[in-house]
Amino acid sequence: MSSRREAILGALFQTLDNALDANVRRNEVLPEKVLAAGLVILRDGDPGEPDVTLNPRTEFYAHRVEIEVYVPRDPTGGGEAALDTLLGSIGAALRIDPSLGGLAENLTPSAPETGALAIEGAAPVLTARLVVTVEYLVSDPLSD
Repeated sequence: MSSRREAILGALFQTLDNALDANVRRNEVLPEKVLAAGLVILRDGDPGEPDVTLNPRTEFYAHRVEIEVYVPRDPTGGGEAALDTLLGSIGAALRIDPSLGGLAENLTPSAPETGALAIEGAAPVLTARLVVTVEYLVSDPLSD
């Protein structure tokens, strides 16, 4: 049996993988090449310090999960529209079930930080990084 944290991260991964045409990976190193459909990497992120209530003991986490998005730069210098479309698809996927089947209280995505990345020996890629705050309750952070 997995912890609530792992169940949430697994459900978030499945949500993205099922909804996107891009390749979706978890905690992956950046490959040398990004396919035309794009690449999305889910990083487990930081659960932070919980708010704790007693009787019964409950910990409330606002876990900051990172999503990295990569699309190849168009040979003519474009690609921003493809990045924007992929970010829109991620937003739509997250809105389908913000409780991840009852595992979480809520999902709140941040606005993306965008940029460009030069990869040695490969075509440059456009990037975006966003943080999804996943709020959830547990009685034991290691097993619940």
